[in-house]
Formats: sequence, C-alpha cells, structure tokens
Amino acid sequence: MKTLTVFLKEVKESLRDKRTVLSALLYGPLIGPIVMVMLISTTINHQMDRADQPLKVPVIGAQYAPHLIDALKQQGLVLQSPPADPDAAVRNQDADVVLRIPSNYGKAWTKGEVAQVELIYDSSQRDANAAEGRLAGMLKTYAGTQGAMRLVARGLSPELMMPLRVDARDQSTPQSRAGMMFGILPYFFVITVLVGGMYLAIDFTAGERERQSLEPLFANPLPRWKILLGKLGAICTFSLASLLICVVAFAVAGRFLPTDKMGMTLNLGFAFAGRVFLLMLPLVLLFAALQTLVAGFAKTYREAQTYLSLLMVVPMLPSMLLTFMPVKTVGWMYAVPLLGQQVGITQLLRGGAVGMPHVMMCLVSGFVVALLVTLATVWVYRSERLAISA
Repeated sequence: MKTLTVFLKEVKESLRDKRTVLSALLYGPLIGPIVMVMLISTTINHQMDRADQPLKVPVIGAQYAPHLIDALKQQGLVLQSPPADPDAAVRNQDADVVLRIPSNYGKAWTKGEVAQVELIYDSSQRDANAAEGRLAGMLKTYAGTQGAMRLVARGLSPELMMPLRVDARDQSTPQSRAGMMFGILPYFFVITVLVGGMYLAIDFTAGERERQSLEPLFANPLPRWKILLGKLGAICTFSLASLLICVVAFAVAGRFLPTDKMGMTLNLGFAFAGRVFLLMLPLVLLFAALQTLVAGFAKTYREAQTYLSLLMVVPMLPSMLLTFMPVKTVGWMYAVPLLGQQVGITQLLRGGAVGMPHVMMCLVSGFVVALLVTLATVWVYRSERLAISA
C-alpha cells in the first residue's frame, strides 16, 4: 500500500507538469507518425508526379541525330534549348540531365559503327538520378530496336545479339518491400518509450535531489526499494501510455500513406499494434530503471538531462547495425534487448511470422535484463549520498 501511495503521488504530480504531459503523451508518441506521413507522402507523390510528366531535357547537337530525337519524342521526351555551359547548368540544378550528341554521330551511324551520345547529370541530386534513369531507358530502347533492324537488314536473326537470356524471379511481396522501406519504424517505437519516461525519471531523482525534497521522503519509515518501485511504476505508466498512443497513431497514419502507388502494402493495423505493444513491454521497465539509475548519479536536473541525452544514442545502434550491415535474422537475436524488438517488428512489417517461442525469448530476456538494472538502481537508492544535493 505504501508503494501504491508513492506511485499515486508521483503520477498526480506529473500530471500537473505540462512539460511532462506534453513530452510523454503528445510530442513523443505523435511526432513520429506525423513526420512519417508528411515526408513519405510528399516524397512519393513528388516522385510519381515527375514520373507521369513528360521528360524535359536540354539537347546539344539535336540536328546531328534527327531520327534519334524523333524516337525519343515518341517516348515522352520534350526537347529544350541547350544551355551555354551544360556542366554549370547541371551543377546549379538548372537542368536535371543534359543530352549531348557529337557532330560525328551521323557519320558513325551511316557507316554502321557505334554512335556515341553523352548524358551529363549530377548523381548527388535525387531528381537528377530519376531523370537520367528515364532518359537512359529511352536510349536503351532505341538502341535495341535499331540494332535488331540492322541484323534483319543483313538477313540475321535479332536473337544472335542475345546468347543469354536472364529471367529474374523476384520473391518479394508488396508487404516485404514496404518492410524494407519502413525499416526505421522500430526506432520510433523505442524512442517513444525512452522519451515517454525520461522527464519523469529526471524529476523523480535528480529533480527532487536538487529541490532537496528527496531527503524528507527517505526519512519516512519506508524501505527505499518500495519508494523506488512507486517511482518506477509512475514512469512505466507514462511510458506505456506514450507507447500506446504511438502505436495507435501509426495504425491510423498507415491509412494515409500512398504506398499502393509504389506497389507496396503496409499493414499497420491494430493487430500489428498489439504485437508491437507486447514486444516493447520489457523495454518499458528496462528504460525506466536505466534512466532512474543514470539520473541517480546527477546532482541537478540539467546534469541529468545531459546524461540521459547521451543515453538516447543506445536505441540507434540496432537500427544502424541492420541498416548498414544487413544480416540474416537468427533466433538468438530475439534474446538481445533492443535488437530483439528491432528484428521482431521488422519481421512483422515484412509480413513474416514471429512465433511464440521468439516472443517469449524476447520478453524473458528483456525482463531479466530489466530486473538486473532495477537491482542496480535499488543499490544506488540505498546510498545516503543520493539525498544530498550539494
């Protein structure tokens, strides 16, 4: 009952703090879904709009290859006047790509030799890559058609140009492709849990220590570990509420993402939200205990903020590992906190099955590590120096 009293006291006081409520129940859980919908929707719509529009390309030396220009126009090319300095035009983003046709193009074409053209573009510009890819595809189509006509004119079969044919069988599904694109999603869930309880963990330990209100609390005839459990309960409550809002927000946000335009299927429904919530449960207690432990070594609120801001780098590690070093998912990964959640949620995004043994491995290992960190925090709370602000 005394632990419950501490829990209710901390929750009630936290609800009066606007900064805590806004960060735990508004900014933290909602910023991810809002940013994702805005950025991805804008990017996809922008790319699809550009793909549907005619390709506008400045052409240098168009008079040397009229047949080529006519063929490209039939494929959607819109001829534009050539710039005085094509390299500068590309660097300054005045043109995405410039096509240069040399003066000897007609002579080489007439002799049946290889005629060469030049594409000038900047690969560091995303729009330029798309434009260069479209134009290169048009030129490849034209080259293939003309090459086949040359062989036919000489009484040869066009298949002589293709001694090997490759049939690619893509085993990906619309949902697995979406899982690859939205692989950063687990990071948002982890950060939500971390931010949801961060300000409470700081205030409950370093904040009260700075206000010198922790010493009177410890003076009560109540074991320190019961006080800690009450505080951890309050932190976990806010973290759980933040996580719940976040997964529901993503479930709603998924309905507004135009993934169908890219041939993808993103299932962020309530069944997915429930599985994510279950996988994230160990991290709620783990982060609450870890943040309280780190805040216990700070004497002021600002000092604790500095320590915990460095702690926010930790959730990035599994995402960076799987992004820059793609590895095959194996069972033992579910036993590693943070990595297990990353792997499990990624599998769910790809439409894969996460079996109950893997879920139990993730839960058991996570709660075991959380218990160890909690015991370490209990040991720190036993120190008399914790109540001293100076």
